[in-house]
Amino acid sequence: MNEVFDFRKDYVLEDDCVLLRPLNMNDCENLLVFSLYEPEIWKYSLTTASGDGNLERYIQTAVNAREAMKEYPFIVFDKRTKRYAGCTRFYDIQLPQKTLQLGYTWYGREFWGTGLNKHCKFLLLQFAFDHLGIERVEFRADINNARSIAAMKSIGCIEEGVLRGNTIKRDGTRRDSIVLSILRREWEGEVQQNLRKKLR
Repeated sequence: MNEVFDFRKDYVLEDDCVLLRPLNMNDCENLLVFSLYEPEIWKYSLTTASGDGNLERYIQTAVNAREAMKEYPFIVFDKRTKRYAGCTRFYDIQLPQKTLQLGYTWYGREFWGTGLNKHCKFLLLQFAFDHLGIERVEFRADINNARSIAAMKSIGCIEEGVLRGNTIKRDGTRRDSIVLSILRREWEGEVQQNLRKKLR
């Protein structure tokens, strides 16, 4: 049974390894260590949270977008290390079309390659397809961000193509963005099952 998505509701998604809850302004303290000491996290991002002031602006923008019912940001908590690990969010949410994008995802370096991302993506995709009745989840990345693209393909995303020069990067140049997606029939077919196996 599909839920009616409510931007005002505090959705919490979790399994044995990870917990995702709505991002709020108090989370500046939880994420500050990454902001101050790991600027490389945002190398390919259109926005940056590197630096104390930038982190506060980053979170405020995300919170404002939720209040405007445009985006839904989460903070990620790693249950295994009992530490906050990063952020992710739903955005470009088109409920009449039953589509959304999943992105703005970043984690501290110590969480790279630990399986954390797969756990997060499984929870988010399960929520989108199985609870909200979404038909298509889209992902985008800088065409040069090989690590991010490989991570998306490893969870079952299908490459659709490249949007050439579709957006402006922080340095003023234009970015080519790769577009990938997962459709409901793919999730219900092999993607969900294959991703479950990778989580074991």
